[in-house]
Amino acid sequence: MKAFDTHLFKRILQYTKPYQWRFNGVVIWAISLSIFAALRPYLLKETVDGYIQTQDKQGLLFYIILMGIALFLEVVSQFYFVYWANWLGQDIVKDIRVKLFDHMLRFKMKYYDNSPVGQLVTRSVSDIEAIARIFSQGLFMIISDLMKMIVVLIFMFFMNWKLTWIVILAMPLLLYATRIFQLKMKVAFEEVRTQIANLNTFVQERVTGMKIVQLFTREEVEFQKFKVINNKHNKAWIKTVWYNSIFFPIADIISSLTLGFIVWYGGIGIIGGDSTTTFGDFFAYTMLISMLFNPLRQIADKFNELQMGMIAANRVFAILDIQDQVQQNGTVQAPHFKGALSFKNVHFSYIEGEEVIKGIDLEIQPGQTVAIVGSTGAGKSTIINLLNRFYEIQEGSICIDEQDIKRFELQSLRKQIAVVLQDVFLFADTIMNNIMLDNPTITREDVIEAAQKIGVHDFILTLPNGYDYNVKERGVMLSSGQRQLIAFLRAYVSNPSILILDEATSSIDTYSEELIQEATLKITKGRTSIVIAHRLATVVNADKIIVMDKGLIVEQGKHSDLLQLENGYYKNLYDSQFVG
Repeated sequence: MKAFDTHLFKRILQYTKPYQWRFNGVVIWAISLSIFAALRPYLLKETVDGYIQTQDKQGLLFYIILMGIALFLEVVSQFYFVYWANWLGQDIVKDIRVKLFDHMLRFKMKYYDNSPVGQLVTRSVSDIEAIARIFSQGLFMIISDLMKMIVVLIFMFFMNWKLTWIVILAMPLLLYATRIFQLKMKVAFEEVRTQIANLNTFVQERVTGMKIVQLFTREEVEFQKFKVINNKHNKAWIKTVWYNSIFFPIADIISSLTLGFIVWYGGIGIIGGDSTTTFGDFFAYTMLISMLFNPLRQIADKFNELQMGMIAANRVFAILDIQDQVQQNGTVQAPHFKGALSFKNVHFSYIEGEEVIKGIDLEIQPGQTVAIVGSTGAGKSTIINLLNRFYEIQEGSICIDEQDIKRFELQSLRKQIAVVLQDVFLFADTIMNNIMLDNPTITREDVIEAAQKIGVHDFILTLPNGYDYNVKERGVMLSSGQRQLIAFLRAYVSNPSILILDEATSSIDTYSEELIQEATLKITKGRTSIVIAHRLATVVNADKIIVMDKGLIVEQGKHSDLLQLENGYYKNLYDSQFVG
């Protein structure tokens, strides 16, 4: 496995282009920091050799002032370097996060069917933050440390080339140890990111489904599963701690031994009368060796941050590279449809080779209320998914007002189709905002008027704060019947051309069902409507009933006509629900 992916790194750097001046500024501050940092030991050497040994108080004061100025400039360079590097990193991840979320918003439903929510949350939040550390803690810190090392070596050769060769000979050993450390840490960090994603996925699902966990007394079982996953996460991190614990003591030993050899070799030279080594060299080299070896240690440490960011970036880019989006080739803005629907020889499968819809033909006239019934898995809800283009059909065509739905711009198409699902999703927001969904064409007055028309206004006013009542996450503060009423109002106020009720009354109380049935008569009047239901009592007044079984339309007609079919599929369904 490569310790460093050059192609991936170049791709990350593409996001610095809008901030090129700031990128260049960080590099300039890094250069300034390295020069001023290395200048202080040199000034110290000159102070010791030229003014302390000669007892020149005036010269000593002058050099002390020079060291103070160098220190001040080093601090200023350090401040701007760190600030600009972090600023750049945050702006870059802001851009990547926006691009990632925008990309995810356009995926087909099939992608979300197969992708754990926890992993997507990890990619969008913690992985993105890891990318920021590439710039704040990784790349620029490494650049700064490398420059500091180069400048330090130049100063060392200039001051005493003999002592510098001792340092040069020690560096390959430390470089080799650093290389091994980088390779090991890359593998370890990949395991860490995998375990973090698994942990997030597990916690996300269990917290979301906490009611099921407690209803079926699964607390202890889920706790034990969590301990296993958490233990794997812990072991992944311990491995990184282990490698750090080995590397940094080795680096310290090499640094200390190098300093020892310099003291020994330089001391012998001074004792032997070698004029090339001075006491100032000892003072300077004590600082310079630290400034040379510590950055090398820090490069390894910062390389860890770089590796973590690169691994995270690789995971984020893997999502950005997925081309599983609904094809938006349509250019026609969908008008307010008359509502004529036709399915012509439509074939569809969620999994290749396992057809769910097997060549159906269906005609719905404008303004008709059509019910689709059948057993679970017959393909009823799939038809609705295909009409909204959540999935793409493999064969055939779906037309509205004699135009293929693929010709329409996707968002404009979906704005003309309102769907009320059995499992209503509400955001952690007010009732009013859950109904309006930030649609600028809908006003508060429109919502209240619509609620009064379909008979749910009084119910909403019974809640604390009325329309401004916060329903919390997924609408947990409301009953399932109340959530259905809100969803029904949300669909109605959007004034759709086509209305779809997908099992909308299958899990609600009698009072809520009466409200919805009364509202259904108002909202479906003069509008093409499709009602999917198991409970046949809700569809007996439909203009047409479509009966499906195993992906095929087996019967269609009015309620009274279908009951006349001897041993008919619909008649058997009806008898099983009512005759007993």
